[in-house]
Amino acid sequence: YGKNTIKFLRLKREGKKHFVKEVEVCTHLRLTSAHEYLDGNNAAVIPTDTIKNIVLVLAKKNGIQTIEQFAIDICKYFMTTFCQVAYVKTYIQEVPWQRLQENGIPHIHSFICVPEGIRFCEAEQCKNGPLVVFAGIKDLKLMKTTQSGFEGFHKSECTTLPERNDRILCGELFCKWSYSECKDFDFDCVWYMNKVRECVIEAFTGPPDCGVYSPSYQKTVNSIQMLILSRVSQVQVIEVMLNNTFYNVLDMKNLGLTNDKEVLIPVEAPYGSCTCTLGRKKFLEA
Repeated sequence: YGKNTIKFLRLKREGKKHFVKEVEVCTHLRLTSAHEYLDGNNAAVIPTDTIKNIVLVLAKKNGIQTIEQFAIDICKYFMTTFCQVAYVKTYIQEVPWQRLQENGIPHIHSFICVPEGIRFCEAEQCKNGPLVVFAGIKDLKLMKTTQSGFEGFHKSECTTLPERNDRILCGELFCKWSYSECKDFDFDCVWYMNKVRECVIEAFTGPPDCGVYSPSYQKTVNSIQMLILSRVSQVQVIEVMLNNTFYNVLDMKNLGLTNDKEVLIPVEAPYGSCTCTLGRKKFLEA
């Protein structure tokens, strides 16, 4: 049990320069006993209102250096403060505020919300067990208008889909990965310096002057995972989900027009989805 959707903005001031972190936090606990379920005895239950207040107090006292570190702080607090807690899991997602710039000069206290994917993380820990941290990006919408096809697939009496060697590739991407260790870890370095998000975009689009051909959504997902694993040594296992949007060419013959893939209609539902989890062999074997 726990508290969902704890939303708040943490403002940090360093002189005239301000920093913001707006987040949504979900924290859930499992206790060492189940008396509250079986007997109606609430003596060990930490109220969800208390859970919410603890999250807010930690934000006030510790600040939010990174959402990953804040998730770790929450897990450690519950594990070290309450002996009846057997398991804690915290999910945090960050509102994508970006500092405004004018002529290349960062503004000291103004920001713009840029919906270029939402950064999130999870931290979980069992009593006497290791702390595990995941990070990721979701709601990242990508499209390329060519260099994609789907041919040579299995056909049966129920197959109506035609083969295509030139189609729009469009999808909403969810990407989640686990780290090898969390002690003295610079999560922002992985996010900004190693640029996991940029790896996703590069693998999806290919070089800017020519692109890269995608024979399937599955191959594109694998290319994203392989590029991240090759460049970011801290990532051990990565899950990628691509919910794809299809576009049909509008028949405009009754309007006296030939439509050469210039006006297309999105297919709202059903939509396709591809999910794959890929990891380093030594980590998966462990």
